[in-house]
Amino acid sequence: MLRCLPALLLGLSAAVHAAPDVPVYEDMDALLADRGTMTRLGTHWQQARESVADQASSLVINAMAFLGVPYRWGGNSHETGFDCSGFVKAVFEQSVGKILPRRSDQQAAATEVIDRSELRPGDLVFFNTMRRAFSHVGIYVGEGRFIHSPRAGAHVRMEDMRASYWNTRFNGARRVLPDTTAQVGTTVAD
Repeated sequence: MLRCLPALLLGLSAAVHAAPDVPVYEDMDALLADRGTMTRLGTHWQQARESVADQASSLVINAMAFLGVPYRWGGNSHETGFDCSGFVKAVFEQSVGKILPRRSDQQAAATEVIDRSELRPGDLVFFNTMRRAFSHVGIYVGEGRFIHSPRAGAHVRMEDMRASYWNTRFNGARRVLPDTTAQVGTTVAD
């Protein structure tokens, strides 16, 4: 049933926008309720939405638990410190059981491309900080902010990605899909 949900929503959206005498809905829940679709979907719709929200909340809360952990190039634990991709990898493994690749560029390649305007808490944000694409990664926490392990001499911290430094180096946003898994690599790119 959940696999049919995207196609169903796309069809409903197209039907609403194609018919001039149909009211325009700002809220997808209102549209689905009006069409009786919410009743037919039953609890699957709400459970899917709650599951995604719970997972993102858990992930962001777990990431925040590492605030203050020192940066360490090649680091991948709170005991020894994190580099940026080691931090992201550890948070996803510990929070939601997803195994991401070790390097930030590999994490970008293994996840779904999304537009910056689609960012939700728990998504990955990538930056060009070493004159190459996807050389830095962090976890989006909402309201334009992200958490990351920035550089030698610093600690895991939260920053505003709209600040000039981060905004000019923004490479893209990615979403970790529920079935994303990858082999653990041993090389480091941070």
